[in-house]
Amino acid sequence: MARVQNGPVPTTLTLLSELPNFVPGAKVRFLGCITNYSTKTATLTLEHNYPPGRTLRAVVSIDLILSTMKSHETRIGEWVNVMGYIQAESQPKHPMIKDSGVPVQAIVLWSSGSFNLQTYERSLDQQRTSE
Repeated sequence: MARVQNGPVPTTLTLLSELPNFVPGAKVRFLGCITNYSTKTATLTLEHNYPPGRTLRAVVSIDLILSTMKSHETRIGEWVNVMGYIQAESQPKHPMIKDSGVPVQAIVLWSSGSFNLQTYERSLDQQRTSE
């Protein structure tokens, strides 16, 4: 018997470096540092060099949430939490998007505030090894 989903699709908390492991349509939550913001395309480029030497980019479309965002949430160097959906690579990209990376459609984005990056990384590593 097929399982009936009552309510929203669950979100998976993950490291940015693990985003390529998700299929298009997967709902994820991750942390990243803003390295670029394009006002023309309403996209943020996020990076997180973890594990060390594995810098991957997430190209996050913020067009759906642009009207609710605060200016500091698009500042280069700001660490933000993103909840959104992995997009298919084959989707047409805006010609102004120069960054390559995992495309994500953000549905929620918020500043991480002050946090301990090493503790965050360690806790997600522990979560992965216990699964």
